[in-house]
Amino acid sequence: MSEVYVTVETTIPDERIDLFARLYEEAFGPLRTKAIARQVLHPEEFHAEMVDPRVHKHVARLGSGEPIGVTTLTRHLETVPWISPDYFAARYPEHAARAAIYYAGFTLVVPSARQGAAFHAMIESVVQVMVAERATVGWDICSYNNTRYSLADSIRAALDEQANVEVAVEDSQIYYAARFTGDGATEGG
Repeated sequence: MSEVYVTVETTIPDERIDLFARLYEEAFGPLRTKAIARQVLHPEEFHAEMVDPRVHKHVARLGSGEPIGVTTLTRHLETVPWISPDYFAARYPEHAARAAIYYAGFTLVVPSARQGAAFHAMIESVVQVMVAERATVGWDICSYNNTRYSLADSIRAALDEQANVEVAVEDSQIYYAARFTGDGATEGG
């Protein structure tokens, strides 16, 4: 694979969004049946994120310019509907006062490039921002990706290589299901 570089883009032009949507679907589509919480943005949500200048897109590209990965990063926590900005403000008040709390919405690398340098290049790009601003950043990983790909360990290792950083589990959510069986399962109203 050729050399990888990262560009930081505030908006993806409309004519390129379909390309990024295909990359996103290729990377995240399989999670529809692997995780109980919705891991895949709806097309209109994805489009909104791609054109929102408050969400920076760290795009990994081959030397040819072809995109092979994207990490979204924002300090505008209200753009991430599945998190609580109030939690972060209460937990990190000094960072909140400086607008130095970020959230990494998603990181994807196309399957054909997952063993290459794209993931580390995007993490390095994000770390540069975090170090420069003495910031804090949150992210989430579904248990499937943690179990199957050891993603938390990979991120921690990449961060440890690049900066003096403390990584901690902040919260977790456990989903349950009850399957009713037997004769009484359909009784009642």
